[in-house]
Amino acid sequence: MRQILFAAGIALAVSILLTPVLIKAFSRQGFGQEIRVEGPQSHQAKRGTPTMGGVAILAGLWAGYWGSHLIGLAYDAEGPSASGLLVLGLTTALGGVGFLDDFIKIRKQRNLGLNKTAKLVGQLIVAVVFGILALQFRNSDGLSPASTDLSYVRDIATVSMGSIVFILFVYLLVSAWSNAVNLTDGLDGLAAGAMALVLGAYVIITFWQYRNACAVEPTAGCYDVRDPLDLALLCAAGGAACLGFLWWNAAPAKIFMGDTGSLALGGMLAGLSVTTRTELLMVVIGALFVAEAASVVIQVAVFRSSRRRVFRMAPFHHHFELGGWAETTVIIRFWLLAGIASAMGLALFYSEYLAAIGD
Repeated sequence: MRQILFAAGIALAVSILLTPVLIKAFSRQGFGQEIRVEGPQSHQAKRGTPTMGGVAILAGLWAGYWGSHLIGLAYDAEGPSASGLLVLGLTTALGGVGFLDDFIKIRKQRNLGLNKTAKLVGQLIVAVVFGILALQFRNSDGLSPASTDLSYVRDIATVSMGSIVFILFVYLLVSAWSNAVNLTDGLDGLAAGAMALVLGAYVIITFWQYRNACAVEPTAGCYDVRDPLDLALLCAAGGAACLGFLWWNAAPAKIFMGDTGSLALGGMLAGLSVTTRTELLMVVIGALFVAEAASVVIQVAVFRSSRRRVFRMAPFHHHFELGGWAETTVIIRFWLLAGIASAMGLALFYSEYLAAIGD
């Protein structure tokens, strides 16, 4: 438990202190955000706001994770694990793809960076490497960071995919979650606040898995997750880093996370869902991100088939803005939705545990 607090404290401090440094540095270099011309006109005033603030989130994540492990050496705590390093690597690699996308936008002074093909190829390479490695590194109990079984709160043994299908499934998860968070990052503080809530829920889930691990006490309802405590450190560091960044990213934002942050955080959700054996549960906890991505899919599908629009604009947070809601009203209400989804996910997680120990 101490390590979790250390991870969160260090990540929060690094993120909240580094972000204003980045704001000054990026402003001096002219690293400003380009705004969609067809978007809400009120957003045009944000043109030139420094972007690539995801660098601060990644720095906080790395500092919190490794700092907590360094402190843990003083009382012989467990060191970094395969699961933790894989999720951290996935998050960082996708952050690199996002950084390249942001850099191209800045250099060419346009709202589009990498084209769709280049971005998908980057996500594909990162996802395939993660998927392959996640099936390796079995511990003394025979557990690898990932399983080829589909999972809800734990593996569903009757739905096994095989290695090849599993790697394709990982690509689907990585692409879906990274793009979903990217689409959500359209209002000041919306994605950062929602991510802090989701990762906070996963701190509870991973710590509960650690306290009820089958490797420690093989009782009814125990969890076969390889490194739950290390994943809890990662979730705590990630959530705290988002909160530190949110201090500066809240409306009116002084900096945006850009694709550097949104792709990285989306990749983190995908990695966590695989390594914690909660791929379907993540859909509930991250329901806000799912809804944002679904609104774009629905808008495109309906418009192409009928030339009509379901929403005034997609992602659908803009639908409410164009309907007259103030930006801060949309943000706060969407945070509430993210909090409700996280609470519902935790309730489903715990109810499954109660059902398991009652059998």
